[in-house]
Amino acid sequence: MIVHHLNCISTCPLGGRLMDRRTRSLAERGLLTCHCLLIEAAAGLVLVDTGFGLRDVANPRSRISRFFLGLVSPDFREEMTAIRQLERLGFDPRDVRHIVLSHLDFDHAGGLDDFPQATVHLLRVERDYALEQKTWIDRQRFRPQQWPTSANWRVYQASDGETWNGFARVQQFDGLPSELLMVPLRGHTFGHAGIAVQTTGDKWLFNAADAYFHHAEMHANPHCTPGLRFYQWMLEKDRTARFENQRRLRELALTSRAVTVFCSHDVTEFERLAKRPANMPARRAVDMSAAPHASRSSDDRIA
Repeated sequence: MIVHHLNCISTCPLGGRLMDRRTRSLAERGLLTCHCLLIEAAAGLVLVDTGFGLRDVANPRSRISRFFLGLVSPDFREEMTAIRQLERLGFDPRDVRHIVLSHLDFDHAGGLDDFPQATVHLLRVERDYALEQKTWIDRQRFRPQQWPTSANWRVYQASDGETWNGFARVQQFDGLPSELLMVPLRGHTFGHAGIAVQTTGDKWLFNAADAYFHHAEMHANPHCTPGLRFYQWMLEKDRTARFENQRRLRELALTSRAVTVFCSHDVTEFERLAKRPANMPARRAVDMSAAPHASRSSDDRIA
């Protein structure tokens, strides 16, 4: 399978360097990615998460809470939406047959209605809890305005499945090849999941989504920026499970040569895998010499 890495609109959180350790000062906004995958599979095109969508860009206040608009201030650029990046790559958005969701947070599910023909796969507990809108923070993060295609959702029991690289209850998706797996990673939300993609031979990409937020959390001596530690604490639903899953992800990242682990919001990981700056949309052919500070190849595909 061929995998394209898409940053579907960066978020720019308050706290600057306290968040990303890349921004020059605390007074500036930080920079985080919304790392999504576009997969060319025999069953058609598959999206793993959608980031923000066209309607988020056109009218963000009708779709995203004032709280998160103020806190993370997304860099709304239509060219960075998944649908526009697909078009730049030469694909027809109508060929997106499946969307696999790690979870239903507003920055992962905003582009669902750009692909109304797609079957959307997610864990049942994620759907059910998000619909309940139990707490104030739930109502800020889970935005039903972004879900007009919910009739297309296909849900899975988190208690079913087998084992993959030490993770239990892993499932294959209906209608999709066995090279795509859903890995429950409870913690950030109750129905949060990672998505594993087998690329060639025994090589896998493992999108851990929001199970962690900073690449250094996967180091032998893990650490995270103060801002992202607070952000993860603020949104967590199961702290014990979140830390246990981080521990298992770290062990996998440090010991496996076959599995590349990455998360949704780390710029360093995105640019390493996409081989282009995070603020540049994917495209089939790019003259990278014209882009400032761009020293990587434009070929973001992994066969």
